[in-house]
Amino acid sequence: MSLENEIKPLPATRQRPVTDAFAEYCEALFERRRNSEENFDEAAYREAMELALARLRQLEEEGLA
Repeated sequence: MSLENEIKPLPATRQRPVTDAFAEYCEALFERRRNSEENFDEAAYREAMELALARLRQLEEEGLA
């Protein structure tokens, strides 16, 4: 397998962690859905959000996000 196909770490020059931006997006979406008239499972949303954030944090620690 060629090295060109391997995932390379991103440069560490990022101003703000991806997890911070994603968490803000998730919170805004949560509030929008909560304030809408549509039904949605708040507990399931929070659980899914936490799982996604945990995975993003892991990728950031590995230099891949």
